[in-house]
Amino acid sequence: MRTLAVVTSPPRPCGYLPQETWSLTYELVGELTAAEYEARLRAGWRRFGYTLFRPTCPACTKCLSLRIPAASFRPDRSQRRCWATNDGVVKLVIGEPSVTAEKLALYDRYHTAQAHRVGWPEHEAKDAADYIESFVENPFITQEWCYYQGNRLVGVGYVDRLPQSLSAIYFYYDPDEMKRSLGTFNILSLIQQAQQWQLAYVYLGYYVEGCRSLEYKARFRPNEVLNDRGQWVLYRP
Repeated sequence: MRTLAVVTSPPRPCGYLPQETWSLTYELVGELTAAEYEARLRAGWRRFGYTLFRPTCPACTKCLSLRIPAASFRPDRSQRRCWATNDGVVKLVIGEPSVTAEKLALYDRYHTAQAHRVGWPEHEAKDAADYIESFVENPFITQEWCYYQGNRLVGVGYVDRLPQSLSAIYFYYDPDEMKRSLGTFNILSLIQQAQQWQLAYVYLGYYVEGCRSLEYKARFRPNEVLNDRGQWVLYRP
């Protein structure tokens, strides 16, 4: 790994829990292998492109890294229903990351809908250069998971396949397909692929109790979170 810069942002209102104050430490890397990043995941870091980050908040510790042990996962009734609704109807195509007008339009529609539905900040259209920086240019090979209903793109996810795990980077979907619960279907697909590839874990990023946009992650059980002593422990909210 080759680190270019490390910066910690000044404390400001939290984007997950408005009543809290957050601060993030960012590490810009020039080189990073999949194995090196997996070690950072185990220590609570995440990444977009060449930038690693983790919360270093002054008082709050509610951001918990969460992962699913793939072999022991058992879907609940709602998750089984989601799988039955989409399996064989929504097709998954795994390939290399790229930017297209179709993906940009879907990304913008999703974020605009989320701003109205759950109070995300008002969305400004993402241009191709920003999209490439976030999802296409990566320090090691990253997968793009595209979901199609017929010939229509309805969901896009970015996934790191690491030596012992999969890590979900980001996922967005067609807001007109809310009834399909494509976010849940994407995670179920990740877990299924991890099982088939005999990988130990699926990392889902940060779980924050009280944040509507992130609480869904804990519904995939059993799961583990990274505690404040640096230990991964079984978790049930």
